[in-house]
Amino acid sequence: MGDRWGVEVDRSVCIGSAQCVHRAPEAFRLDTAMQSHPAEPETDANERILEAAESCPVEAIMITLLGSGEPVFPPED
Repeated sequence: MGDRWGVEVDRSVCIGSAQCVHRAPEAFRLDTAMQSHPAEPETDANERILEAAESCPVEAIMITLLGSGEPVFPPED
């Protein structure tokens, strides 16, 4: 079985650019305030979700490995 990820969007940072929705429309939604949120906060590891996080201009998307909490994105310094 593959890795499972926890996906979060820091709504205090999100500017509603919708880059995540364009990159992974199955994984992210915009609410009425035009801020992103994950469709599922726990999901199978997925390259499109990682690309969506990397495309966020303000790095509002955090991905961690479920179980260990190890960061997937953004990477630790």
